[in-house]
Amino acid sequence: MSTDLTTASQRAPAPAALPAAHAGARWRTPLELTLLGAIWGGSFLFMRVAAVHFGPLPLVEARLALGGLVLTPFLWRARAQFNTRLWLRIAGIAAINSVTPFALFAWGAERAPAGIGAITNAMTVMFTTLVAFFFFGERIGARRLVGLTAGFVGVAILASGKTAGASVGQAALAGTAASVCYGFGINLVRRYLTGYPPAAVAAATLISGSVLLAPLAVYTWPPQPIPAPSWLSAILLGVLCTGAAFVFYYRLIARIGGPRTSTVTYLIPLFGVIWAWLVLGEPLTVTMALAGALILSGVALSQQRATKK
Repeated sequence: MSTDLTTASQRAPAPAALPAAHAGARWRTPLELTLLGAIWGGSFLFMRVAAVHFGPLPLVEARLALGGLVLTPFLWRARAQFNTRLWLRIAGIAAINSVTPFALFAWGAERAPAGIGAITNAMTVMFTTLVAFFFFGERIGARRLVGLTAGFVGVAILASGKTAGASVGQAALAGTAASVCYGFGINLVRRYLTGYPPAAVAAATLISGSVLLAPLAVYTWPPQPIPAPSWLSAILLGVLCTGAAFVFYYRLIARIGGPRTSTVTYLIPLFGVIWAWLVLGEPLTVTMALAGALILSGVALSQQRATKK
């Protein structure tokens, strides 16, 4: 691709070339945001399939290890910047931003439909704002406060609901706790890991989390053989939804910036519910629809000011 661009730059562009290039740029970003939302929405489907046979901790170990493996080339290129002190800092953040939330979502996936985790994941944006307010002195305007309230009401409605006669309250609370962890983790990354190559930091975070979790994952590894569909789901969860998706994510941030890229948050619950319905036949209940609408409305309100900036 770089060779083509260099060659083109040596010629005077035809008058029709520029509008075509701009048109290509216009459709590429929405397409890639939609694709990323579909990939991350699929992670809840894969957790739902695999968690039953792996158990939460072994599944998270597979996810972290495979995701870190995909991103290792980025870390290798930037390895000179990663000293012992930075590795220790990354390990601490990995426990908060990767190991714990991944385990909570996997635990919830054993107990409730995939859509429950996907919907609660949208709370990440609001908890990021809340943590920044309480611990880092950032302001919350009236609009964001209304958004936070709507989101919490949505979670309360979701936790009170049932699917196929079974309560999903524990899974909803686990997903909410995972989003709280993400809220802390994102703020910590923003303040203590800036200035380093983002993809390399992501790789180091996943690898550190894998090392931290390995003893517990080995101890709780299931004694019975794991079926092929669960292995396939675990591999797709690690390689596609963790490793490849991070590469996609950072490419979008570099091109359109963080606030616009974060709009993918709106797509993840939608795709999470759609994949679970199409592949697993999981129903979309009235409670899920109402809670999802409230949570996403809250996310939209809490994002509005950041997007304008």
